[in-house]
Order: sequence, then structure tokens, then C-alpha cells
Amino acid sequence: MAAVALTKDTFKPSIESGVTLVDFWAPWCGPCKMQLPIVEELSGELEGSATIAKINVDEEPEIASQFGVMSIPTLILFKDGQPVDKMVGLQSKDALKNKIQGQL
Repeated sequence: MAAVALTKDTFKPSIESGVTLVDFWAPWCGPCKMQLPIVEELSGELEGSATIAKINVDEEPEIASQFGVMSIPTLILFKDGQPVDKMVGLQSKDALKNKIQGQL
């Protein structure tokens, strides 16, 4: 299963229950291109236990500014609608998986 692409309309319902990792990215961002396959892989591995999502900051700038995203990639981990962790820059799959599993 691929990471879910979120918009301002789908964002809130997607994060309001359970554990959700959101990858803030843009197509022109080099490190984002390296992060995306890791995020997609996690989506498959954690299917059913956590939601893995992505937001294109060029298309949804208001969500990015709402959470203070200044540089990308930024990954924010939400639990029941509340941000519990924020990681800026390229993250390893193991680091992300450990953080997600710590919230399950």
C-alpha cells in the first residue's frame, strides 16, 4: 500500500485517530526524493497498525505553515490528532519505524 496523499480536506480526518506519520515534501526537493521510497516502504510494512501519509507543501502550504514546517523533508508523527514527534531532514527507515512503534 502506498502512502496516502493528503489535502486540506482529508488531513484532519486522516490524523484524528490512531498513529499517523506525515511526510511534508515537494517534487523539487532532493532529500525528499530519497525519503519518499522509505516512507512508501514503511506504509506497506505498517499497514493496519499505522497510517503513513504525505503532503506536497507546494500544493498545501497552509498545512505546512500550521505545523511550522520550515524545511523539507519534515516528518511529523501524530497520535490521535496531536503531534507527538517532529523530525527534520532525511530519516532512516529504522529510526522512523522505532518512533512509530513507540506510539502504537
